[in-house]
Amino acid sequence: MVAKSSEGVQSLRRAFELLEAIAESGLVSVSTLAVRSGLPLPTVHRLLRTMVALGYVQQLPSRRYSLGPRLVRLGESAGRALGASAEPLLAKLVELTGETANLAMMEGDLVVYVAQVPSRHSMRMFTEIGRRVLPHCTGVGKALLAQRPNEEVRRIVERTGMPARTASTITTFEGLVADLDLIRERGWAEDNGEQEVGVRCIAAPILGIPFPAAVSVSGPSSRLTREAMEHVAESVVRVAGELATAFDGDTDARDGAEEGQLVAD
Repeated sequence: MVAKSSEGVQSLRRAFELLEAIAESGLVSVSTLAVRSGLPLPTVHRLLRTMVALGYVQQLPSRRYSLGPRLVRLGESAGRALGASAEPLLAKLVELTGETANLAMMEGDLVVYVAQVPSRHSMRMFTEIGRRVLPHCTGVGKALLAQRPNEEVRRIVERTGMPARTASTITTFEGLVADLDLIRERGWAEDNGEQEVGVRCIAAPILGIPFPAAVSVSGPSSRLTREAMEHVAESVVRVAGELATAFDGDTDARDGAEEGQLVAD
């Protein structure tokens, strides 16, 4: 019985590893998946067949694989739950800075906004929950890219491109890497009118959790001035740390409950 349970857990782990590899690549061949995962080709084929049949993976006419449509519903539900748990701390960030606070995650090569608490100012920033944006021109996107090796960043922007949203958008890989190095050094990212003219965003990654996420505040450049940057950045980094603790605590609680259930079973 123990052996069968261990085999089941191993197969589940391998399936999730393949899903992560497909998510990172966008489109990928079965041979590439075998190389990246280190699994035998027949094992990869077997797992892919099961996931295709369930709708979690799809095989395209090119015979390459991508994530399947059934993951959309799961992702949206997970995003809503994550956003709801983050709202009290996002509200705290609004109190500290006076500006709209956002929670975002990396989904494949794009950034998706999963929660927001608006500023109380009559003129404030609004981002639709579920909106997906390119990472190279947003504060949250650059905060997330800075947590990855430059070669992985290169692969991402080669797939997405680096179109200019405004005259301030960074449109070269070299320019982006220089900005990412600064973000890694100081711990927070800035979008200074790179996504939208007249809007500034300060973002920080949420570190130490099992999924890539970042928190930010955004507002008009007339309020988020250079003089205000230091205070705002400190507040964003502080709340990012509190979110990391909150999310990690949720994970630990779930893991403990699941382990207790396994013992009971």
